[in-house]
Amino acid sequence: MLVKICGITTSETAEAAAAAGADFIGFVFAASRRKITPERAKMIARSLSSSVKTVGVFVNETVEQMVNIAEYVGLDYLQLHGDEGEAVSKQLPRPVIKAFSVKDKSIKNIMNYPCDYYLIDSPGGGTGKSFDWKLLDKFNLDASKLILAGGLNPENVQEAIRVVKPAGVDVSSGVETNGAKDIKKIKQFIHATKNERKDEKIDSIYNA
Repeated sequence: MLVKICGITTSETAEAAAAAGADFIGFVFAASRRKITPERAKMIARSLSSSVKTVGVFVNETVEQMVNIAEYVGLDYLQLHGDEGEAVSKQLPRPVIKAFSVKDKSIKNIMNYPCDYYLIDSPGGGTGKSFDWKLLDKFNLDASKLILAGGLNPENVQEAIRVVKPAGVDVSSGVETNGAKDIKKIKQFIHATKNERKDEKIDSIYNA
């Protein structure tokens, strides 16, 4: 189970997340209280092991700007969180994560979008609110490419994984306290996520 901790702004939280087992660290380059400068993101990225992938989150940014920031910071993935069409994704020199709202009409065409992963978020995106995960049942989604987001936290992530069975999960506000990343919550979230997968394997052995 892949885990992405998004909205990272300090080396301390990035290194703590990586040490706890995070697979992706997300930097937000769009308008947000979690927005980070390319310079700071580059400094943090340099402190991480190459096994931890860095993701740049953009909203309706120009291809040129995204490419420039990706090269400067050394990003591994680019996450498109706006209305970017297929043509934009095809021009990017990095693997792409495309975000969709669970109630966005375009989710019906998600399987045709050129990306490495698609991220399904709550309506509005970045609200910190979860949605009815069973809504995804009506879409024929490739679970091996699905990253689930939207209102996840250490308390509900195991249930979310059981219902959706995604390739990974994404969290930001769910591991914060008073608007700031909480290292304790980050560790709890990653522990719950990784252990849930282990529990599934144990159950499958005993139920075989």
